[in-house]
Amino acid sequence: MKLYNVQSEYQVKNKRKKLKNKLDQESIIRIWKLIISAISMVTGFSGIFGEPLSILFYFIGYFVIGGSIVFKAVKNIFHGEIFDENFLMTIATIGALVLGEYPEAVAVMFFYEVGNLFEDIATNNSKKSISALLEVKPAFATLKLSDKTKRVDPNVVQVGQIIVVRPGEKIPLDGMVVSGQSNVDTSALTGESMPQSIKENDMALSGSINQNGTLEIKVTKIYNDSTVAKILDMVQNASNKKAPAEKFITRFAKIYTPIVVGMALVLAIVPPLFTGTWGTWISRALVFLVISCPCALVISVPLSFFGGIGAASKQGVLVKGSSYLEALNDVDTVAFDKTGTLTKGKFEVVDIAPVNDVSKQDLLGYAAAAEQNSTHPIALSILKAYNGDLNSFRVTSANERAGRGLSATVNGKWIIVGNEKAMDNIDYIKNDNIGTVVYVSADSKFVGSIVISDEPKSDAQEAIKLLHQRGIKSAMLTGDNKTVGEAIGHKLGLDQVYTQLLPADKVNIVTELLQKSKKRNKKVAFVGDGINDTPVLTSADIGFAMGGLGCDAAVEAADIVIMGDEPSKVSKTIKIAQVTRKIVMENISFAIGIKVLFLLLGALGFVGMWQAVFADVGVTVIAVLNAVRLQFIK
Repeated sequence: MKLYNVQSEYQVKNKRKKLKNKLDQESIIRIWKLIISAISMVTGFSGIFGEPLSILFYFIGYFVIGGSIVFKAVKNIFHGEIFDENFLMTIATIGALVLGEYPEAVAVMFFYEVGNLFEDIATNNSKKSISALLEVKPAFATLKLSDKTKRVDPNVVQVGQIIVVRPGEKIPLDGMVVSGQSNVDTSALTGESMPQSIKENDMALSGSINQNGTLEIKVTKIYNDSTVAKILDMVQNASNKKAPAEKFITRFAKIYTPIVVGMALVLAIVPPLFTGTWGTWISRALVFLVISCPCALVISVPLSFFGGIGAASKQGVLVKGSSYLEALNDVDTVAFDKTGTLTKGKFEVVDIAPVNDVSKQDLLGYAAAAEQNSTHPIALSILKAYNGDLNSFRVTSANERAGRGLSATVNGKWIIVGNEKAMDNIDYIKNDNIGTVVYVSADSKFVGSIVISDEPKSDAQEAIKLLHQRGIKSAMLTGDNKTVGEAIGHKLGLDQVYTQLLPADKVNIVTELLQKSKKRNKKVAFVGDGINDTPVLTSADIGFAMGGLGCDAAVEAADIVIMGDEPSKVSKTIKIAQVTRKIVMENISFAIGIKVLFLLLGALGFVGMWQAVFADVGVTVIAVLNAVRLQFIK
């Protein structure tokens, strides 16, 4: 076995701290450059050392603050990337130096770097909420080997092995607690600050922090399939799927920049052919270039979406790309799965109704024997209610029947356990009690029914109410019978309730909702948590997975993952998306409006280089500060 090169907790934390402070160090270097450049510019402007030395100070200030920009411009030209902001700033400022406008040339570079400094600070603040998720990555796993333990790389631990997690340590892999009990901090995963209590036979999620007792955990997933690995993958790939506004800005900048360079060239050459005042028109062309730099758009729009994704992560919601955040603005219908999404998914047997001289114990026994290998919450509730010995049942030929239930041969009898659809061609007695009704037959003869109850989640009603306040319709899709479904739907205030659905039926219902919304140029979101929800999650415009208790397939298929277990976070995420779009549109409108105005004024000679600096850097700073507001969404 490959052993992990174990480092002390101090060394691990120190390395992460250095990585986290990288942007801060770059900002400090930028500040020192600004200070040196400012001193050089003020010294040159004072003229106390005479003109030659003053010009020298201007050049020192220019290259201290602008040397890296000039280098990037030259480097990009050799890579075929000519028309970018570095090129525009370099041409404009070198032109100003040639014309003898030294203070203006240094000032343009100086304030451009001030804008970049604001961008660094804003980006760093935006990343903090997301980088907090990256801190969940475990440094090691303590593997139990007979009478001793060894620290190893989490990647080498196999399913079925036992790991030991002591107080203060991160749980490195998903598994079931086989010994011990403790409170665990899941805030980095779910956004929930309240510690969760876990004990023997409870599931432990990787990335959680063990707070007090020592736990022994039987690993159920290798590291690459674990909760923490999936979260890291989603976070690191969140920027790959850009929103339409981001794609527009990228295309806009590629077309816009060469056009304004061409216009500046025309401005510098054509008018002087008639007036002869070459210096005046070249100066205006340089001002035109400074104003035209699309920094405000190129920086603020992606930063706004990044801030929106960061704000969502603070709420325990992982958005897999800005395109999904943008799409939420057009949602007018949200469809929910019931079990585990709107309800707790913690079922309890509340009624046992046997028939034909079958005892309650035998009825539960047949159902429990057939369901013993199932992980469905209903099956687990039946197994919990049955207090007999399952070893007395010999089970063969167990088969799951999607959307119906399952069948198995139990002690030589063909047992069917499921809903009303499972009772095809069987004369059964309908049970009208409120709850999920499980019908049982033996050798095609009805032997009774079991009623199981499931309560709505504490914030389910609030989740529907918040959606209605935003003018969004709600629907519930469930495989439960009509009585149960409509009772839950009425209690929560849902607009539409669809019951007795197979997985394929759910897809059909969502397709119908999509067609209706498409006519209104709107979108449909679906929220689910089970493996049977996977087809619907992929069918909807936006799929939400309840990642706290949800299955891997649902998390993989979804576009947005709610790491806690609160359906109300759907509405909160939509709110974040709305604020993000508002800020993006404000930045685009403000930046383009100011640019157009100042470009016209610059071409006509009404503004000089100092005003051009405001039109470029000032607008960028204002747009960046506007984007930073996303970090304060409540």
